[in-house]
Amino acid sequence: MDSIRNPYTPNAGATPEIIAGRAEQTRSFTVLLERLARGRTEQSMIMTGLRGVGKTVLLNEFADLARQARWEVVEIEASKRGDDRFRQMIASSLRSALLQISPRKRWGERAQRAAEVLTAFSVNVTNEGSWALTWDVEAAEGLGDHGDLALDLTDVLVAVGEAAREKERGVAILIDEVQFLNQAQLEALIQAMHKTVQRKLPVTFVGAGLPQIAELAGDAKSYAERLFRFPMIDSLGDDDAREALIAPAEREGVAFEPAAVAEALAITKGYPYFIQELGYQAWEIAEGGSITADDVSTAKEAYLAKLDSSFFRVRLDRATPLQTAYMRAMAELGPEAQKASEVARVMLRESTQLGPTRAELIDMGLLFTPEHGYAAFTVPDFDQFMLRAIPDLIVPEVRRRPRPS
Repeated sequence: MDSIRNPYTPNAGATPEIIAGRAEQTRSFTVLLERLARGRTEQSMIMTGLRGVGKTVLLNEFADLARQARWEVVEIEASKRGDDRFRQMIASSLRSALLQISPRKRWGERAQRAAEVLTAFSVNVTNEGSWALTWDVEAAEGLGDHGDLALDLTDVLVAVGEAAREKERGVAILIDEVQFLNQAQLEALIQAMHKTVQRKLPVTFVGAGLPQIAELAGDAKSYAERLFRFPMIDSLGDDDAREALIAPAEREGVAFEPAAVAEALAITKGYPYFIQELGYQAWEIAEGGSITADDVSTAKEAYLAKLDSSFFRVRLDRATPLQTAYMRAMAELGPEAQKASEVARVMLRESTQLGPTRAELIDMGLLFTPEHGYAAFTVPDFDQFMLRAIPDLIVPEVRRRPRPS
């Protein structure tokens, strides 16, 4: 069929034409904004889930909803940055938000104070020198300048929140890949949000991350479980998966035959990104006004090739040979979470020898720990990819230390 009319969007974070099965999350976010705008408190949220379930898409949807409600949106993709870079990123984003809430020529006392606190927060002396926001605003004294990230960020969010409340506006901080924040950064965000809740300010922080983020947040601050909800974003149920697959095609006047739908759902297991990819490939193959089971079966080869060369491969390419061997051993054992001792047995090693490798893979976001002693892939069907990409099991050589002479 016509490629230009292809309604599927298998791109990282791209919003599909139909967002199926996420009505509860969008409703919760709308309630959150409305309650904060009325001076009431409501738990913010950190969404968790595997890769490809649509967390980034939901964050983008939340950003649109916030803007429609006249909230300023700060969108950040977290990465392994030092605290200085984190300060720069937050300060620059909040500066833009403050200027949108209130143009500088119309600043009142609260907006002026927020700007001064932001300036104090942004000034940070390092080995290379210092940096500050590019505006002519004096730094506040005693606010945002403690030299402690948590205390400083608390001062900033309170000051910006008070300026927003005065203008009957709000600030939504949306952070993707939250698991890549270090403990000090995550702790600072949680502590700052705790204070805005106590002051009933129109500020919220909504994050998205891999499944381990709920545990990391709890480790950072014991009250995080009361401050946030941690909705698990998973694969779609059958009805929602059907809608995600069928509805985009129907908008273009193309129907999926029932057998084609059943075949597609069996292949994709309801994962939103996989549905987009398979839908895209089936559309390219099909002819006429319908997509058949044969079209879906034929498209499967191109679907797997595309996933293998991009979605899966970019993650494997980051791994060292020993890390690759560890993941291949996990794949040998199956798709479920695997016990560290069992993976070590497959690799003919002791689990203590492989502990650092396992920790590295978790730190890289390739594995997570659903329970103590177990690890699972953060990417659906990654075990099947490993078996395709590396057919033979890898058993690395054990390097023996030379005996002392």
